[in-house]
Formats: sequence, structure tokens, C-alpha cells
Amino acid sequence: MTSSVPVTVYDTTLRDGTQGTGISFSVQDKLRVAERLDEFGVDYIEGGWPGSNPKDAEFFAEAARRTWRHAKIAAFGMTRRGGVNVEDDAQVRQLLAAATPVITIVGKTWPLHVTEVFGVTLEENLAMIRDTVAFLKAQGREVFYDAEHFFDSYREDPVYSLATVQAAAAAGADLVVLCDTNGGSLPLFVAEATKAAAAAVGSPVGTHTHNDCGLGVANALAAVEAGAVQVQGTMNGYGERVGNCNLTTIIPLLQLKCALPLVRDLGRLTELSRFIDEVANVPHDIRAPFVGGAAFTHKGGLHVHAVQKLARSYEHIDPVLVGNERVVTISDLSGQTNVLVKAESMGFKFAKGAPEVAKVLQEVKRLEHEGYEFEAAEASFELLIRRVLGKHRSLFELDEYRCDFLRSGKPGADWNKCTAMVQILVNGEKVGKQGSGDGPVNALDAALRSALVPHYPVIGDIRLDDYKVRIINGRRGTAARTRVFISSTDGAAEWGTVGVSDNIIEASWQALVDSFEYAVLRSGRVA
Repeated sequence: MTSSVPVTVYDTTLRDGTQGTGISFSVQDKLRVAERLDEFGVDYIEGGWPGSNPKDAEFFAEAARRTWRHAKIAAFGMTRRGGVNVEDDAQVRQLLAAATPVITIVGKTWPLHVTEVFGVTLEENLAMIRDTVAFLKAQGREVFYDAEHFFDSYREDPVYSLATVQAAAAAGADLVVLCDTNGGSLPLFVAEATKAAAAAVGSPVGTHTHNDCGLGVANALAAVEAGAVQVQGTMNGYGERVGNCNLTTIIPLLQLKCALPLVRDLGRLTELSRFIDEVANVPHDIRAPFVGGAAFTHKGGLHVHAVQKLARSYEHIDPVLVGNERVVTISDLSGQTNVLVKAESMGFKFAKGAPEVAKVLQEVKRLEHEGYEFEAAEASFELLIRRVLGKHRSLFELDEYRCDFLRSGKPGADWNKCTAMVQILVNGEKVGKQGSGDGPVNALDAALRSALVPHYPVIGDIRLDDYKVRIINGRRGTAARTRVFISSTDGAAEWGTVGVSDNIIEASWQALVDSFEYAVLRSGRVA
């Protein structure tokens, strides 16, 4: 696909994206995200709806004081109200007061909404579109017209649907954008309707799709193939209901697969995607195309073997192009190549077919049969290799540990307490320590840390960032086997460890010990 007219990217993460469940940005968040989008090379950044809330008003006031390197900031609003002169409409005046170079207004296209929701005549709706576009253009602004529910309307009443976009174009709109607001259209229909609209207005159009059928990106791609010259969407697909067209997918598709230059530095896409997830405080989708942590992860032994010989045998693009990386994981599906590749990344060197590789692979498969997983527990995997090779020395010998949980049931005595005791042998010295915490793992962490820090000070710098529990065989009820994953950091690096047992406390102990041993290993204190 090639186009004689440049295709632009219009990001509505800060407006349409925030309508998604669980998505919220502070003013400072919005400014940080906007700055990153500008650096990335997005053409338009829709900042919000002036007047709808104080947060958006403050954002536009601050945005007006800043210099943007590439992007134009857009304010979003709607056409004038029915029966009101456009110059007297308070919402339209607020759009102008936002002082943005671009104003995007949404108008009704579907007769169902015009008469039943707005409660105006079809003729008045056309006048509302014309008046608002012409008024804003007369103020010297770049004006985009979002034709809401265009595809639903075109399906039922193509004549009136086209009349609405013609009204916007005739009034001077710089671009008419066709919206699949309900997200229920299919790509072939989107392409057909896009061509019809472009022919009706006599110029290219834009596309704004939602993902209710899982086709937000496919529909945007179909629209561009049909001649659309602007793609509107959100980073990571945030948005109302199930979300909008995901810009982290459509941008690399158009730039890498369709040879349409869109952004300056596509190699920063993965970093940007994860940054926005972090600011929004939502989990990153590891299976997201292009930017997900699993997007270029290889687990099956045959796949890994082939990728090592020829990457494109199992990768449709070089992950570096979108700022991602190739990952080889270890599991019971692994072959010797997986072990060789993973071990090499950790500094081990094995010849293919070496007996040590077979031993490591055999141990991995044995442990995974018991319920272990090493995909996200690379620290535990490195310790496993060292144990198999006889190159690992434990930090201590365990004598015993104990956890107690005490909860008062007396009226007015609403408290609970968890304590732990560990007795270990460290470098020939018997050490016994106690600790307390919010729960048994927290208490064990405190007790073991207290025992080890005098001998291994680096352990004092470790922070346990995350703790996850999964029941492996839930049909056994309370006797089910438990897998515990712990994510740790020392401020400079992060690592994951895993433990498995019929007892959740023992599984937690295993993962905790691995975390401490890996930290000391990183520090160079233990061979």
C-alpha cells in the first residue's frame, strides 16, 4: 500500500482513552504523556474536552504555554446546540478559549441520534454542523469534523449520512473523520463506506474506529487502504468499552508493512507503550502485537532452533524495529537450543550436545512436571544451572523455620500478628532470628533478612516488588499444589524467582531464598 497523500496520526489517548474503565490521568500525567507522544512523532494530540472538567481546563492552559516540537494539540467538543446561535454557545466559546491550533468537533450523523437523542430535526442538525465548522474556521483554527456513528448511519440511511459529511466539508472542515463509534462494522463494509464518503466530499477522509468486535485495527487498515489519510486511535488501545484502534499496532503495520512513513522513531514504540501503561497504572499486555513482552518470545525447542539459524523463520519483523527484543524461555517444551541460548545470555558456555546441557534440560522438565515455571523466574533458572554444574554454594544451611499467626477474637481487640523464627547455620555459625510482618511471607522475609544481613550486607538493599500465588491443581481443594513467584529488585536490576510446594509458606520460602541467593551472586560474594 502506498499513498500520494501523507497519512497522519491523531492520538486521542488523553480524551477517548480516558473513557476506558480503570484509566485516569492527572494533569501532570497528561502533560508527561503528551510530551512523550510529541517526541515520538505523533502529528496530533487530543488533550481533552475544555469545560468538561477542571483537569482538562488546566491541561490546555499549561499546554498553551509550552512549545511542542512536532505535534499539534487539539481540543475536542461538539457542534452547537440546537436552536442556539453558534457564537452564543458556551461550549463552542470554551473550545476557542483553549487556544489550541486544532479543534475537533463531533456531530450527529445517524438519524436515530439526531431525532431521538438530540431531539432536533434532520435539517437543524445539518445547520448545526455547518455553523460550527464555519465559525471555528473563521477564527483561524484547523478544524476536524468527527462524523459520529457514520458507519451505522450509512448502513441504514446512506443519503443522510453523506449529507452530514458534505455539510462539514462545504463549511470548510480541514478533514472529515468517519467514526465507527459502536465498533460493530466489518472491514469490507468500512472500505466501501469510506470510498463513498471520500467521493461525496471530494477529498480524502480520516478514520476513527473502536474495537468492540476486535476489529479496530483491521477496520482502520481497511479505511487507509480505501484512501483515508488520518488514523485516530489510542496508545495501547485504551477507550470506551473494549477500547479504540490501538496505535501501537496500527502504526507499525502502516509503517513497516505498508511503507507509509508515520513517526520519526518507531524504535521507541515499545518504550512509549510501557511508559503510558506505567503512568496509567495498568498492567502491560504481554501479548500485545509488536510491543508485548511475549511478542518475540520463543518457547518451543524447534522454534528456538530455527530462530537461532534464521530469525525470520519465526519472526515477521526484527523486534529492534519497534524497540522490542527477542526472548528465549525455558520450559518443558524446551530443547537443547533453548538451554544453550538462555545459558549463554547468563554467561555460560556449552557445546551443543554437551552432557551438562542434557542434565539441565532433564532437571527443567522434571521440575516443570512438579509445577515449576521458569519463564518469568530467570534468577531461579540461573541458580538451577549452577546447582546442576556443582557451581552453586548456598548462603546457609537450614535447621528450621516456623511461622505463627495470632488473631484476637475478643470484643474491641481487632488486631492480628504474624511472627516467624528461623534457625540457620551461616559459615559455621549458628544464627537464630525472629521477625514479624503483615503476613507469614513478610515475617519470614524479616527473620531471614535479619539473620543474613550481617554476613551478606547486600541483602539489606533488596526490595520484594511483587508476590504472586497460583494454585496448580485446584481440584485437590485445600491440598492443592501452589506455585509462588516473587519479583525482587536491588534498585539497579530486577529478577524473578519461583517456588512450588503443597504448602504455600514452603513455596514462598523457596522463592524467597532463591531471591536472596541470586542477589548475593550478583554482588560477586558467592561463586
